[in-house]
Amino acid sequence: MTTASGTYAPKPGAAPLPRMIAAQAALETKMLLRNGEQLLLTVVIPTLLLVLFSSVDIVDTGRGKAVDFLAPGILALAVMSTAFTGQAIATGFERRYGVLKRLAASPLPRWALMTAKTASVLVTEVLQVILLTVIALALGWSPHGDPAAVLLLLVLGTAAFSGLGLLMAGTLKAEATLAAANLVFLLLLVGGGVIVPLDKFGSAGQHVLGLLPISALSDGLRDVLQHGAGMPWGDLGILAVWAVVGLAAAGKFFRWE
Repeated sequence: MTTASGTYAPKPGAAPLPRMIAAQAALETKMLLRNGEQLLLTVVIPTLLLVLFSSVDIVDTGRGKAVDFLAPGILALAVMSTAFTGQAIATGFERRYGVLKRLAASPLPRWALMTAKTASVLVTEVLQVILLTVIALALGWSPHGDPAAVLLLLVLGTAAFSGLGLLMAGTLKAEATLAAANLVFLLLLVGGGVIVPLDKFGSAGQHVLGLLPISALSDGLRDVLQHGAGMPWGDLGILAVWAVVGLAAAGKFFRWE
């Protein structure tokens, strides 16, 4: 602001809300991409699993090329690793060290902070999907289906896992979140239809495991991308329920201190 004398005077006040959210989202994304442990979880592990299990006949994935079965599951795993595991661990330690408490006292509203975190997750997932798609295509993947159905599955999967990750980070201690998030990641990697088909767990196990968000996401993506199915309403419904319940519970029980 320029005064009558021609000099400049400060103009105090918060920046416009969209600019604050964008700046916070950019910061969150840079912090995630600079974190070696996060990159291992979100990029290296899914990539190694895709290449290894597509190249070596370890698991019976049924008829057709192994990569056609594995690629959709690995995409689902990438969403879970970023939206749930990585976000839960990072947010949990931010809460422990008082970062969230200080940010909550800034002009950035709490809901806007969560919006910025979600935007950061989405940016990271876009990079993951591009990388894994390029690698899968190089391995001989032949995807089919409606891109709109794939996008809807990824969005609902992100919402479901984000809600669960924030719920865990906002209610447990940071060390407990670290252990629990990694344990859940490993359990769902094995029992969520990512690498091992659900029919390997028997009829009863298949029905129970099929209600998990990772199973709904991986099966939905597989139905569309491998089999060329239409909109997978059943899997979308499961993801929508997890998203609503997870986000509502996170909003109610999340503790900032």
